[in-house]
Amino acid sequence: MTDDRPAAGRGSRKARRFTRRDLLVLGLLLGLPLLLDVLVVWGPTLASVVLSFTSWDGIGDISWVGTENYANLFTNYPAFWPAVRHNLLWLAFLGLVAAPFGLLLAVLIDRGVRFSRFYQSTLYMPVVLSLAVVGFIAQLVFSRDQGALNALLGNTEHPTDWLGDPDLNLWMVLLAAVWRHTGYVMILYLAGLKAVDQTLKEAAAIDGASETQAFFRVVLPTLRPVNVIVGIITVIESLRAFDIVYAINKGRNGLEVLSVLVTDNIIGEASRIGFGSAIAVVLLLVSLGFVATYLIQELRGESKR
Repeated sequence: MTDDRPAAGRGSRKARRFTRRDLLVLGLLLGLPLLLDVLVVWGPTLASVVLSFTSWDGIGDISWVGTENYANLFTNYPAFWPAVRHNLLWLAFLGLVAAPFGLLLAVLIDRGVRFSRFYQSTLYMPVVLSLAVVGFIAQLVFSRDQGALNALLGNTEHPTDWLGDPDLNLWMVLLAAVWRHTGYVMILYLAGLKAVDQTLKEAAAIDGASETQAFFRVVLPTLRPVNVIVGIITVIESLRAFDIVYAINKGRNGLEVLSVLVTDNIIGEASRIGFGSAIAVVLLLVSLGFVATYLIQELRGESKR
């Protein structure tokens, strides 16, 4: 007897060919986002790199000046190095305060405390607010005359100018930024903790490890992918800080950061697009340097495992 049924694996099923309509839909779905990405992200980025070597006020002719903008930036622009210091301080504060505190909150909530859903929602709520809104809230809290902090401390007769004093305002703004960033870090680590294999914890407990030892020796190493994400987000958040300081005092009097300098030079009263583009390129290189270094270290750590 012969088997008339088509044998599997003998090409009985023909490969489906894409029709012209399928190709058109794929082209739209892939082409439009790619086009928007080029126009909105990569186009302005490359344009900024080119303009950083020119002198242009946005109206007249563009003149090529080479590395003159960078030389003036590093030597003859007094606001540059304080802004760099403030951005690095921002990075250190978010990395050493907000990230560990977010991890601590995630661990506490992961243990199944009562009202955990309420805590998650409450602590994550600041994340849905833009940094500009956080800046306005900071003004309500730290204002000299009608601020909630002075009223709470009883400093109504001799109020402290939390946002006007250049020795204090940066720290107050950093507290507001930490308040927002902690909830984001908490949610990321909480998702990572939910994915940890419980058998690893049980094996550590059987071996006699305490909860603290099990966390640092078993749980935390498994959170390496989350650590990478948290590290990258922390670097990006610290280097792109703009909205909150601009909402408070337009990034002046002790709140200077690199992104504010870019805005002041490009769309300020004395428009210096070439010089502002040079600051933007420096900010781009610094952010890429941090991200690339962190990723290389994490990838090397993964390859050694």
